[in-house]
Amino acid sequence: MATGTGTAMDRPSGAQRIYNFGAGPATMPVEVLERAQAELVNWHQAGLSVMEMSHRGTEFVAIAAQAEAKLRKLLAVPATHEVLFLQGGATLQFAGVPMNLLRGKKKADYVNTGEWSKKAISEAKKFCEVNVAASSEDRNFTYAPKQSTWKLSKDAAYVHYCSNETIGGVEFHWTPETGDVPLVADMSSHILSKPLDVSKYGLIYAGAQKNIGPAGLVLVIARADLLGEVVAGTPNVMNYKLQSDADSMLNTPPTFSVYLAGLTFDWLLARGGLEGIAKVNAHKAALLYDYLDGQDFYSNPVDREDRSLMNVPFRLRDDKHDAKFLELAEARGLSQLKGHRSVGGMRASIYNAMPVEGVEALVAFMQEFARAHA
Repeated sequence: MATGTGTAMDRPSGAQRIYNFGAGPATMPVEVLERAQAELVNWHQAGLSVMEMSHRGTEFVAIAAQAEAKLRKLLAVPATHEVLFLQGGATLQFAGVPMNLLRGKKKADYVNTGEWSKKAISEAKKFCEVNVAASSEDRNFTYAPKQSTWKLSKDAAYVHYCSNETIGGVEFHWTPETGDVPLVADMSSHILSKPLDVSKYGLIYAGAQKNIGPAGLVLVIARADLLGEVVAGTPNVMNYKLQSDADSMLNTPPTFSVYLAGLTFDWLLARGGLEGIAKVNAHKAALLYDYLDGQDFYSNPVDREDRSLMNVPFRLRDDKHDAKFLELAEARGLSQLKGHRSVGGMRASIYNAMPVEGVEALVAFMQEFARAHA
C-alpha cells in the first residue's frame, strides 16, 4: 500500500493504515495506539502490562481513578452524578436502565428514532409498560421528532431517547425538556464529539467502541439520587448503586479498555477538549454533506437539521454500482463504507479519530467514481 503524501494511506506515524469508516469498533487515534504500544509490555516501569495488573492493585486503581477524573473534566460532570465504567455494551444497558430507574413505577416513555431505539424499547417492555411518546417511523426514521409532537406520560419513571442513531444517521442537536421526569440518553455514537450539559440528564450511557476506546467497555453517567431502588431480581453486577459503591469494580472490570479510554481522554484534552474536537467534527461533516448536496449521483435521506455529524448514510443514484463502489473504495484504503444490512446503501462514520484527510480522501474518491459512472 502506498504511504506517500496525498494518498489514502497517509498517516502522521508513517504506518500503513487505512481510513476506517466503520461504525464500531471504529478507528482510534493513532497517537493513542502508539502510546499503548510503547507501554504495552512494561507500563511506566512497573514490570508488567496493564493487561496483567490486578484490578485491586495500586497501579490499576490509579489508572481507573485518573480516567474518571479526565472524563469528568472533559464533560464537566457535576458532583451530583456518578461515573461508571462497566461491561456488556450499550445493549445490556437497555435492560439496566429500567432495572435501575423504574424505582417502583410501572411505565416509561421512549422516543423511537431508529434501530437502536427499537431495541431499547423491546428490552424495556420486559420490565414495564412502554409509552412510545414520539416516533419517526412514518418517514423511515429520517428525522428527529420535534418535542412539540411528543406525548409524554405524567406517571413515567423516565424518558428515554437515542440522541444519535448510528444506523440511520439522525442526531438530536437539542436537548429534550422533560421537567421532573429524568431524561435518559443512549449516546453511544456521538458522546465526546461536542460539549454536553450533563446536568440535564438523569442517566447517560454509551458503548466505548466509537469515540471512547475499544469494544468491551460501556460508560454510564447517572444522577446519584436515582440509584439504589432496583427491580426485584436485578443481578448485582447490573445494580448501578452497587457498582458505584465499588468504584465500578464489583467484578473484574475491562481493565485494558479503561486504560485505553484514559489515553483517549488525554488525546481529547490535548486538542482543546470537546470545544476543540467539535470544531474539527463540524468541519469534517460539512466537507461530506456539502459535496452530497451539490450533486445528484449520491443522496442523503436525512432532514438537514437532523443530520448526524458522526454517521453519514448515503446512496448511489443506481444501486447496481454499489458493489463496484465498495470494491474500489477498499482498494483505495477507504474501508467499511457498506451501509447497515437493515437499510443498505453506504455509510461513512466520521468519529473523533477520523482525520480531516480521511474525509477529504473519501470525497475525492466519490467525485472520481461519480465521473466514471455517471
